[in-house]
Amino acid sequence: MSALLERLGRPAGEKIRQKPIFAGRQSEAKEDAYQELKLAIHRRIVDEMSDEEQLLLFGRDSSREQVEDLINSYCGRVLDENPFAVPRGERARIVEDICNEMLGLGPVEPLLKDDMITEVMINGPKQIFVEQMGKLSLTKVQFRDEAHLMNIIERILSPLGRRVDESSPLVDARLADGSRVNIIIQPLSLVGPCVTIRKFSKTPLAVENLISFGSLSEDMAEFLRACVKARLNILVSGGTGSGKTTTLNVLSSFIPGDERIVTIEDAAELRLQQQHVVTLESRPANIEGKGEVTIRDLVRNALRMRPDRIVVGEVRSGEALDMLQAMNTGHDGSLTTAHANSPRDALSRLETMVLMAGMDLPVRAIREQVSSAIDLILQQSRIRDGSRKITYITEVQGMEGDKIVLQDLFRYVQSHIDENGKSVGNFVSTGLRPNFLDKFDMNGVEIPDGIFREQPREGADYE
Repeated sequence: MSALLERLGRPAGEKIRQKPIFAGRQSEAKEDAYQELKLAIHRRIVDEMSDEEQLLLFGRDSSREQVEDLINSYCGRVLDENPFAVPRGERARIVEDICNEMLGLGPVEPLLKDDMITEVMINGPKQIFVEQMGKLSLTKVQFRDEAHLMNIIERILSPLGRRVDESSPLVDARLADGSRVNIIIQPLSLVGPCVTIRKFSKTPLAVENLISFGSLSEDMAEFLRACVKARLNILVSGGTGSGKTTTLNVLSSFIPGDERIVTIEDAAELRLQQQHVVTLESRPANIEGKGEVTIRDLVRNALRMRPDRIVVGEVRSGEALDMLQAMNTGHDGSLTTAHANSPRDALSRLETMVLMAGMDLPVRAIREQVSSAIDLILQQSRIRDGSRKITYITEVQGMEGDKIVLQDLFRYVQSHIDENGKSVGNFVSTGLRPNFLDKFDMNGVEIPDGIFREQPREGADYE
């Protein structure tokens, strides 16, 4: 009985306060009465449910429609005994909420189903923010209390064999639909349990979508398509939430279908459409601190899997050295991302990550590795209006003395912010031709010369 109550989202032994349903006139009193009604239906389900109904309710083969019909029947019994009228819309809401409690993630389930929402941020039980169109907003959705929120957290982690408690207060996980979840609780979080859910589109975005969103121009898209087909090594750089993974997914779609692709990620987010894709995912240590498999371990293993292309979701540490070595030893056409604020900053980050591998290498040797491995840097930025744009496409030309030489090929030039707060600007070519065009010829890739026509631009390039 107590286990079933926990599954329903309320602590065992909790009593229902006896008070009239929808008795108050104020919205707060009405919401309180609404919660009382849900608890009354919960109690009726627990007290009267047969074994067959439990199998239907919690069985893996049960459809949501069957569960809704069952809950609707119990809801009707409680409401028929209640002398106060309940509007039909409220009744449908009650059934939907109880279904979400039993089958989904409780109050946030409707947020996860909303395709316009890209991120759900739970800051304790009473404060839930969402991101829509790049903007954050506070919702009216709330959990009853911390116990209710922790119950939903357990529901997320249990199928994955993961746990979160005071001894292990933070965890990264992945929902069944591919959404990425980060959870952190007390004592690290002082506002209560925090859950951040990064959602991903059910249908991967294509390059045409990015063009329509204003993330890049048609010329830039055509150039990047040619670069991937010509087997250039590309680094996508950007800040958190700037759209690096989306861009990486689009770049991966340009890889020919007859090549063997190995993807390596902390939490599998890439959705490649090619037939021959091997997806590898790192694994954290278990409770005893054993069994960890890092990104670096997977990069090393991928080299033994005869890949035509290696796609690393993100380099954060010593795996950068292994990735650079792979790019320098015949695995051309590899793709990866890194956190950085500019193309120049991306190179500095790579140097730091290589040093984290524990190799005592001189800075010049590291820079030579980087300059010979990386052909192109895409700088992804989140603009003030919430839009995401490729602000730089920059060629890595090589070493000049002790410095890596960069050359911008395309840029986003913002002219002004309009009255609606939107960024107004255009994508321009710098008019410079990249030095790696010979790779296009070697791989039989053609690109129109007009792509590199010079356009008006402002500001100085990286040097």
